Amino acid sequence: MQYIFIGGSTGIGAELTKRALAQGHKITLISRSKGTLEAHENLEHITGDITDSEFEFPKIREALDGMVYFPGTINLKPFRGLKPDVFRQDLEINLLGFVSALHAYLSNLKKSGNASVIAFSTVAVQTGMSFHASVASAKGAVEGLVRSLAAELAPKVRVNAIAPSLTDTPLGENLLNTESKQENAKARHPLARYGKPEDIAAMAEFLLYGESSWISGQILHVDGGLSSISRM
Repeated sequence: MQYIFIGGSTGIGAELTKRALAQGHKITLISRSKGTLEAHENLEHITGDITDSEFEFPKIREALDGMVYFPGTINLKPFRGLKPDVFRQDLEINLLGFVSALHAYLSNLKKSGNASVIAFSTVAVQTGMSFHASVASAKGAVEGLVRSLAAELAPKVRVNAIAPSLTDTPLGENLLNTESKQENAKARHPLARYGKPEDIAAMAEFLLYGESSWISGQILHVDGGLSSISRM
């Protein structure tokens, strides 16, 4: 099977890439840096920033069995400190980059016959959280696009999103860089811990392969129970 991953050279993406390579799949990965991934015969790593207006997506002739779009942002500030340019930047990275990647590879995905497309949202879309106005707005747009495309592209392409809570990745490191922050993060979640890359990669792995062939248009919450339950 052949997949394309946008972003994903660290954190959740690196974990999913390692799992896919271990299963013998071929991966084309586009990211701004090499990250933590080692060279592998089934991994083609292309360095580039897809939000750069001069970036050109590499041409792929073969069918693609799936695409995962990893890039995201965490701009946690009071609304008064979030200027319109911040909202535009978050939309550019979270939504419009996803749109551009889909435009580039949709024909390849349709060739597969049952391709899987995965995007990432956040628990903050469903659960109102202070200081999340910009990222929740951008990820809310992603969720709307996921549902719309799941309807439009069925039955040949399945489209789903994963909505994690705080996970121990480079993107979230500033929120977990002290022991007190770590303990506070654990206390906020009903399952009494914050996420690990393996938690989210496991869901992405399930959505990517044939075992999930009857799932589309869903926002899967992998968030330690934060969006659905509370401990009284």
